[in-house]
Amino acid sequence: MESLMKIKMFQADAFTESLFGGNPAAVCPLREWISDDLMQNIAKENNLSETAFFVREGDVFGLRWFTPAAEVDLCGHATLATAHILFDELGYEKEEINFETKSGRLVVKKDGDHLLMDFPSDAMSQVEAPPILFQALGIRPTSHTFKSDDYMVVLNSEKDVANLQPDFRMLKEVNARGIIVTAPGNEVDFVSRFFAPQVGIDEDPVTGSAHTKLTPYWSERLGKKEMKAHQISERVGTLMVRDMGERVEIIGKAVTYLKGEIEV
Repeated sequence: MESLMKIKMFQADAFTESLFGGNPAAVCPLREWISDDLMQNIAKENNLSETAFFVREGDVFGLRWFTPAAEVDLCGHATLATAHILFDELGYEKEEINFETKSGRLVVKKDGDHLLMDFPSDAMSQVEAPPILFQALGIRPTSHTFKSDDYMVVLNSEKDVANLQPDFRMLKEVNARGIIVTAPGNEVDFVSRFFAPQVGIDEDPVTGSAHTKLTPYWSERLGKKEMKAHQISERVGTLMVRDMGERVEIIGKAVTYLKGEIEV
């Protein structure tokens, strides 16, 4: 009988102070890289929005992220979850973790009882979006629409964002990694939701990478460098963000849910 490889696996809820909130991510520490196909199959089996894999490479950690359907270039909540696991479960003693990723060097450091992530900022250009985007979201067309690898649609109120009931089958036809919908918040500076059926996630509970786009937009609109945000999915996520020009600081907490081992 062929022997099975054993891989440690953790699961943590990111951008929350309590279990069952925020966004869950699986985290797999590896001694050396395994095949892309195996990482993809593990992510598919986990069926979470992201599974992170990391390998220590000297003083830095190589880090990759997989949805159930595809590898992605940037994922905030799984980076936060990975840093939390390194600090709180695996005994990493330095105050700062450096990750090498497909989006370049990402730094996570302790900020009191929070974790602070330093990500590249992603300013978006205002565009005329295809009608199918608004049809899929069930809203009237608006000129307040922006694009990079994601679309971002700005609505008038938190209630407008909360009440969205997208047609995910139609939304999957929109040519973008994902769809951010945002508005001013009632109790925080801004709120958002994130839909990504194109990469196998109808609605992502809390999306760190979306806040690399949301932060520069709301910073300019509100005239503030530091803001508090809620991603108002069913699980709800809480983030503090800072506009640092070419970089964005995203600050949050994470809690461990699961520790185990998989055999593949």
